[in-house]
Amino acid sequence: MKKILYIILLIFLFSCKKENPISVIPEIEFISISPIVIQEFSDEITITIYYFDANGDLGENNPDVKNMFVKDNRNDIEYEYRIPELTPSGSNIAIQGNFDIIINGTGITNESSIQNVNYDIYVKDRAANKSNVITTSSITIQQ
Repeated sequence: MKKILYIILLIFLFSCKKENPISVIPEIEFISISPIVIQEFSDEITITIYYFDANGDLGENNPDVKNMFVKDNRNDIEYEYRIPELTPSGSNIAIQGNFDIIINGTGITNESSIQNVNYDIYVKDRAANKSNVITTSSITIQQ
């Protein structure tokens, strides 16, 4: 009888499904970059990314806090942006959506008349958790 009880107990313990803990780290994905060819210093670049934050603390109301970072991979210059607060402080709800990042006045960084560029992007939430880093596809800058 004890053996049957132990077997039932073991079956019960191993059949319990443990839930995956919710990640507090925001996640982003590259969606698009356009246009594919731009005119130096005159055309703007639009980068669209998807975001997901399981606990909803992405974004900030303080205009001095920067929480989205875009690095030009030609020269390692990092541009800083602010994502506005998307949910009230203290709330704990999953959020997702798309952001459009606008880059104005990009120029060629060498002596060529044409140059390719791509960007690395990441975000930080209010708890300073850094997301994954994504890389855009390349676009062409021409004079």
